[in-house]
Amino acid sequence: MYTLGIDLHKGESHVVVLDDNDEIADEVRVLDANLEEIARQYAGSKAAIEATSNYYSVYDTLDEYLDIVVADPNQTKALGVVEAKNDRLDAKLLAQLRSAGMIAESYVPSKELRERRALVRGRKQLVEKRTDFKNHVHAVLEQQGISYDWNPFTQKGREILADEDLPLSTVSRTLIWSYLEVIDTLDEQIEQLEDVIQERAASLKETQLLMSIPGVSFFSSLLITSELGDIDRFDRDKEVVSFAGLDPVVRESADSRTEGGISKRGNPRLRNILVQCANVAVHTCNDEYLSSFFERLKRRKSYSIAIVATARKLLVSIYHMLDRKEVYDPPGVSS
Repeated sequence: MYTLGIDLHKGESHVVVLDDNDEIADEVRVLDANLEEIARQYAGSKAAIEATSNYYSVYDTLDEYLDIVVADPNQTKALGVVEAKNDRLDAKLLAQLRSAGMIAESYVPSKELRERRALVRGRKQLVEKRTDFKNHVHAVLEQQGISYDWNPFTQKGREILADEDLPLSTVSRTLIWSYLEVIDTLDEQIEQLEDVIQERAASLKETQLLMSIPGVSFFSSLLITSELGDIDRFDRDKEVVSFAGLDPVVRESADSRTEGGISKRGNPRLRNILVQCANVAVHTCNDEYLSSFFERLKRRKSYSIAIVATARKLLVSIYHMLDRKEVYDPPGVSS
């Protein structure tokens, strides 16, 4: 039985093959397009790659032939201390760790889950771009010394902008209308994506469950489930809280134990959307369960601490809902 360590680079990879005695049986640098030939040659063997920004397509190709795992880069590098960074050591180290059963595995989402992530992340990127161009409009108006209490992006606001009496230079006026055209285009693209997101969220059982929570929309339900992935990979709610980076930092000494702010070590996209959902549930939907928890905590803590703690409580409920396949029913899902 052979073991392969594959160090991925843009367009090409370095492969080290170990035999049963952990001796190098083969070593080759190949284009990614030719990796399938290597995988066929050593079909059935164990293999390891490191999680990089471009590993999904390679993983899908290799997974058809090899018993492949994806190594968590931080933990893997902590295990393998080397004098210098070079391809051979990295590929060999991956093979050695895989052979020894010492790979710290990284979760690999399914193709369908990756599509969901791409969808919600793409929508987020377009919204951020739109915000940038809206800020450009505000900046031009401020640079021209124009004070205003109207919204330049509404029909009424655009009528004001079109008024020749508004003291704008020719260049400033041209820039503003150029920015507005880009904003209009982004509006259309965002709306198209949101239609797809709504359709996808409506078709999935887990997102339907989450949408039973006040304050959780089509978009947020799809984002939460896509970032969480398979809920069965978490054994308990503390693990999912840590994954989101909502776990408190604990400081211990010989005679004391204190909890500080959240770790923020986990998934920032998941953490941010949970805080947004908590805010909506508390302030817009007035969900009794989350609102009462938030108000109790806010009486003795700051607003930010209270809302983050509420987001954590929401996540615990979400975990139990997905684990038990239940709709939102606080007495039944809280822990």
